Amino acid sequence: MSEEQLKLVIIGSGPAGLTAAIYAARGGLNPVVISGSAPGGQLMLTTDVDDFPGFPEGIQGSDLMSKMRAQASRFETRFIDEDVTAVNFQKQPFEVRTGTQTLYSKAVIVATGASAKWLGLKSEYRLIGRGVSACAVCDGPFFKGKEVVIVGGGDAAMREAQHLSKYASSVTIIHRRETLKAQEALQELVKAKNNVSFIFSSTVEEILGEEKVTGVKVKNLQTGKVQDLLTDGVFVAIGHNPNTKFLEGEVELDERGYIVIKDDVHNLLKNGTHTSVEGVFAAGDVADFHYRQGITAAGSGAKAALDAEGYLEKVK
Repeated sequence: MSEEQLKLVIIGSGPAGLTAAIYAARGGLNPVVISGSAPGGQLMLTTDVDDFPGFPEGIQGSDLMSKMRAQASRFETRFIDEDVTAVNFQKQPFEVRTGTQTLYSKAVIVATGASAKWLGLKSEYRLIGRGVSACAVCDGPFFKGKEVVIVGGGDAAMREAQHLSKYASSVTIIHRRETLKAQEALQELVKAKNNVSFIFSSTVEEILGEEKVTGVKVKNLQTGKVQDLLTDGVFVAIGHNPNTKFLEGEVELDERGYIVIKDDVHNLLKNGTHTSVEGVFAAGDVADFHYRQGITAAGSGAKAALDAEGYLEKVK
């Protein structure tokens, strides 16, 4: 495969990458997906998925990704379960390097997603999907009438609180500083909720529970006092990191590291998937710091495949 010039390489195998693969394969582009050493994206960390259309009874995140990969394979998509180590988008054909080979392709779709920032606690990782989450929109309905904790004090935490307050009986925001970092308008919206409270100058030291979350250990940074707080869920809202380190110097990134989407000046297309390099496209959370949903990622994956198909037709 390393000597072959491909039409399309897709980097990433979450909802964006796999949807792009399905569309591209059906369009005759014979895509190769570099799926990573841990394929499937963030949905692999999710247990119940109730908001992806077509599954009225819900579906496990890992099962959804398995079905999407099987669908892409049905149309003869090829997969390489390795990580991309480097790319060269400065010349055609583009070079995409993994640990064992170099691929050459006329077009590339980057769909490597963004990773949630976690607290780094052993108990946190053990209970992800069992009461620990980084997405209120995804998991909020599972906590209807229950007590939840949000860790964070920025815009992301306020948006999580605003959403969770619709479902949970109580929302407690734990922030390590004395004041919130979020923009004032968001703060006011959240402070107006009668089921939201705050614990300032404090950190979560441990998440309690065996099979599911039952509480958190909270340490006051001013007094050093540690107390147990009962809760049914913990939402970590301290930000995300786009998986774009390998792209530095190759495509335009914004100040947070997300890929910058450009208008297609040839077709007067706005809100597409074009990057600063003609022939390189971006889909999913790697270019979306706002929505971060499986369905929006899948939709942008379809757009990226169609954009790539149009590009390849033009250069052919």
